[in-house]
Amino acid sequence: MSNEEKCLPATLEKIRAALMNVDCDTEVIVVDNKSTDKTAQIAKDFGAKVFTETERNIARVRNTGANDASGDVLIFVDADTLVPETLFRKIADQMKDEKCFGGAVAVDYEPFKRKWMKYYLRGGELWQTVFNWKQGATQFCRKSVFQTIGGYDETIFMSEDVQFYRRLTKYAKQKDGYLFFVKEPRVITSARRFDKMSLWKTLLLTHPLFFVLTSRRKRFWKDWYEKAVR
Repeated sequence: MSNEEKCLPATLEKIRAALMNVDCDTEVIVVDNKSTDKTAQIAKDFGAKVFTETERNIARVRNTGANDASGDVLIFVDADTLVPETLFRKIADQMKDEKCFGGAVAVDYEPFKRKWMKYYLRGGELWQTVFNWKQGATQFCRKSVFQTIGGYDETIFMSEDVQFYRRLTKYAKQKDGYLFFVKEPRVITSARRFDKMSLWKTLLLTHPLFFVLTSRRKRFWKDWYEKAVR
């Protein structure tokens, strides 16, 4: 993550609270993606393991964290996402079943400045159901499975989480396993991009066809890389 000093403290506090409800060994890893603010120091003060990834690629950042993790189950949480206290316990209980290879968590957004955006994005949940698109604000899987399918695709600059989940689904079916989608409790993620981006850009960047056509072209995703909205 890069320059997340505003969101990271709350995210880490929520993670700390959720970890108190699980009865297994845990670790918190923060991947510093060329930040120029206090992101890395905040993570260190929290007690997280901090690793550096200089390549500006979200998939690569996720993979770096996964490769450095020592646990058997990986949980990916975005820096601007708040997890409920009971979530990790629910995931841990589900992962006791060896047939469960991983899954994802349903997402709600913090209040929007543009009130209609809430209903617009809720409409998009229909497409997520039809095409098995599960975004990566919070995803989880077994580390062994993650390594087998090659982690997140580093040739993709956007929607790497959706693509990963679809590959994870395919692999689970091949091995007579399954994925678990946590509908409740939901995580809460930041609405900052949708509050700050122009209307036309918001509609364009959230269109499924645009994702398909441009996910491998970094120049279309400057709002996530060169001039990330913070």
